[in-house]
Amino acid sequence: MKFKGTEDYVATDDLEIAVNASIVLERPLLIKGEPGTGKTVLAEEVAKAFKAPLLTWHIKSTTKAQQGLYEYDAVSRLRDSQLGDSRVTDIENYIRRGTLWEAFTAETRPVLLIDEIDKADIEFPNDLLLELDRMEFYVYETGQTIKAKQRPIIMITSNNEKELPDAFLRRCFFHFIKFPEIDTLGRIVNVHFPNIQKRLLEEALRIFFEVREVPGMKKKPSTSELLDWLKLLLNEQMTPEMLRERDPRNLIPPLHGALLKSEQDVHLFERLAFLSRREV
Repeated sequence: MKFKGTEDYVATDDLEIAVNASIVLERPLLIKGEPGTGKTVLAEEVAKAFKAPLLTWHIKSTTKAQQGLYEYDAVSRLRDSQLGDSRVTDIENYIRRGTLWEAFTAETRPVLLIDEIDKADIEFPNDLLLELDRMEFYVYETGQTIKAKQRPIIMITSNNEKELPDAFLRRCFFHFIKFPEIDTLGRIVNVHFPNIQKRLLEEALRIFFEVREVPGMKKKPSTSELLDWLKLLLNEQMTPEMLRERDPRNLIPPLHGALLKSEQDVHLFERLAFLSRREV
C-alpha cells in the first residue's frame, strides 16, 4: 500500500516518500508548510487513494486533548436524574466519543487528521503522547480500556504558530511542504483548470511569482490563492495580452484581492507603484 498522489492532487516525490515512510514506521506524519500549500487536503487525498474513511479533528485554541478521547456530560446526567429519566442508570449514555475513540474503533483502517495542532495550548501535544504511542486509553467513568483495532494513518498539520515539544517531535515523521516550483505549480493548475490556455497560464504564473518575490510582504500569496485568482481571470475572460500589456508602472495585478490579503501588502504595492511612476 503506497501513496502516489491522486488525479486531484499533485504530490512531489519527497512528499510521496514522507507519506509512505510514516505508514511503514507507523508514526504520525507531521506536516508543516506555508498556509495554502495543501497540508489539510493531503489527508483527504491519502484517504481517497487508500479508500479509507477520513476522521478529522480540527484544533482550536481552546481544544483539550481529553476532547479527542471522550467527554463525560455530568451536567446532563444530573439534570436527567432530577427529572427522573431512566437513562441515568447507564453512565454510557453520557459519554461522548471523541475523534480518537472513533479512529481506534473504526472497522477499517482510517486516516486520522489532527489539523493545525499548533493552535492549541503548548501542553496539548504532550497530553496525547501516551495514547498515540500505545494506541489505547482508559475510560475512568466506565472502567473500559479502548484499544485500537488497527493503527490509524495519522497525519498532523502545523502552521508553525507555536514550537512543538521535543518529546512529541521525536514520535513523528516530519515533512515540510516546500512552495512548489513553477513546473509543479503548472501541473497543479492543470488539474483544476485542464482547459486553460498555455500562454495565459505562463503569463499568470510569471506575475504570480513576481508578486511573491516582492520584499517586505506580510503574507505571500499561496497555491490556493493562485487558483482563486486564475478562476477570476478566466471568468473575466482575461487574455495573455491583457496581462502582458498592463502598465508596468502599475505593479498591482488585476483582481489583486485574490492574491493580496492584507492592507499592509496592498499599501506596499501602491508605494512601489508610486515610486515607479516618479522614476519615469
